[in-house]
Amino acid sequence: MFENVRIVLVNTTHPGNIGGAARAMKNMGLSRLYLVSPKEYPADRAVWRAANALDVLDNAVVVDTLDEAVGSCGLVVGTSARERRIPWPLLNPRECGERVWQESSEHEVAIVFGREDRGLTNEELHKCTYHVHIPSNPEYSSLNLAAAVQVLCYEVRMASLANADGKLPSLCEWDVPPARAEDLEMYFQHLEQALVDIGFHSRDNPRQTMPRLRRLYSRIRLDEMELSILRGVLTAMQNLAHKMRQLTGDKQSDTRT
Repeated sequence: MFENVRIVLVNTTHPGNIGGAARAMKNMGLSRLYLVSPKEYPADRAVWRAANALDVLDNAVVVDTLDEAVGSCGLVVGTSARERRIPWPLLNPRECGERVWQESSEHEVAIVFGREDRGLTNEELHKCTYHVHIPSNPEYSSLNLAAAVQVLCYEVRMASLANADGKLPSLCEWDVPPARAEDLEMYFQHLEQALVDIGFHSRDNPRQTMPRLRRLYSRIRLDEMELSILRGVLTAMQNLAHKMRQLTGDKQSDTRT
C-alpha cells in the first residue's frame, strides 16, 4: 500500500530540502514524490542531500499545479503550521498516519507540504480533505521541510506496522468509493457557477461562501455517487434559472410592444 501514498512538495525553494525529503521517504518505505513548480530542480544539491535515495529523485513527478499532483487521489491531507481564519477538519500526526494507511488500501492518498517560508496558501489548503499539524515547541515551532516529511512518513510506517500486528482499527466500509480530488474540484467550479446563476453568490463579493462550503463537504466526504447526484441537482437548478430568465425576458418584451 506504500505505492498508493504520494508526498507532494509545493514550490520548494531550496533543492536540498527536496533531496532531504526523498531520503526521509525512503527511510520509511515511501517512494512516490511529486514536486509542484519547484524553484530549482533538477539540482546537484538535491542529489547530495538524497544520499542513497536517488531512485526516489529519479522517479519524482514534476507538475505545474497542485491540482495535477493530487487529482487522482481519494484523500488529500495538507500540512498547516498555524491556526487559520476558517478552521478545517484537523488531524494530529498519529491520526494522519493511521488515516493515510487505512485509506491507501482503497485508493491513492496525498500528503501535501508547502513552501519553506510560508507553507500552503489558504486556497491550497481548501483543496485538502483534512489538515495535519505537527505540535512542535511553541517557542521554536518552525520545522525544516525535510524534517516535517520525516515525521509524517514515520507515522505512516508506524501505522503500517500496527496494521500488520492487527492493532490498527479498520475503517467503516462504504458502498461507494470517495470522490477523487479532481472530480471535487470540478464540482466546486460547477457549484460556484450555479450559485452565481441563481443570484445567491457574487464572484465580485465572495466573502467566505465557497471556503465554508468546501469545509462542509470535507467534513462529510462525498462519495462518487453522491457527487454525481449533486452535479445533476446543480444542472437542474441552472436549467430552471435559465428558463426563468427567458420567461422574464419574454414578458418584458411583450410589455414594451
